[in-house]
Amino acid sequence: MHPFIAAELGDAWSTEAALQTGLVPLVHQAADPADTVRAYVGLYLHQEVQHEGLVRDIGGFGRFLEALAFSHGAPLNLAAVSRDCEIARKTVDGYLSIIEDLLVAFRIPVFARAARRELSQHHKFFYFDTGVFRTLRPKGALDRPGHIEGAALEGLVAQHLRAWLAYSGRDAHLYHWRTAAGVEVDFVLYGEQVFAAIEVKSTNRLRREDLAGLEAFGRDYPMAQRWLVYRGNETAVERGVQVVPLEAFLHGGLAALQAVGGAAN
Repeated sequence: MHPFIAAELGDAWSTEAALQTGLVPLVHQAADPADTVRAYVGLYLHQEVQHEGLVRDIGGFGRFLEALAFSHGAPLNLAAVSRDCEIARKTVDGYLSIIEDLLVAFRIPVFARAARRELSQHHKFFYFDTGVFRTLRPKGALDRPGHIEGAALEGLVAQHLRAWLAYSGRDAHLYHWRTAAGVEVDFVLYGEQVFAAIEVKSTNRLRREDLAGLEAFGRDYPMAQRWLVYRGNETAVERGVQVVPLEAFLHGGLAALQAVGGAAN
């Protein structure tokens, strides 16, 4: 089972709450979601892992979880994570396998079908829920709030896309696209009936450069539908890209996935 999705919650949906405390059912239904998600992270991700004997150094594991939070919504460089948490690379590899086996995190690979450019080889990393990410992500005076908000927003869309694909039963997979030069698209859905590129922007107003990654993807894959999801209120088509507000996209639920899939038919 995945965290709640917007279509399941209907009128009870709150974008801001989803971005802050996440959509784990236990947390969403709690009287104090912020306190509950902190307890969930503390009890499950630390004590339960220790109780099951999966990790010997629980302090090092905690540093690993925090260091990994900086990679949420970004290409994952395990060598950098190893340096940040001062843990051997081999141990970091093992820790990552544990949290993936526990379904606490996931990676999405680079879309490389019929590639026309040199591509990045790093998978993109996400915690399974935005509330878990926000709880684990250390914050301080040097952090830019917009950077954390952007990562949370991208993660919120990622967990919806994974849930839609799982619940729909479609034979499709989730990827991201990033060239060696740094041109990127946040998500690519690809399968027999689905081929769509989706960019997520934490902005209320679009700029020309916000479409750059989707335009580059469109030149390489002109048959793909391209979507830009943002925090504004207007729906539009800009240079072949369908621009849609975040809440409209999320509340579309399986119907939104059907719309995405329709592009490849």
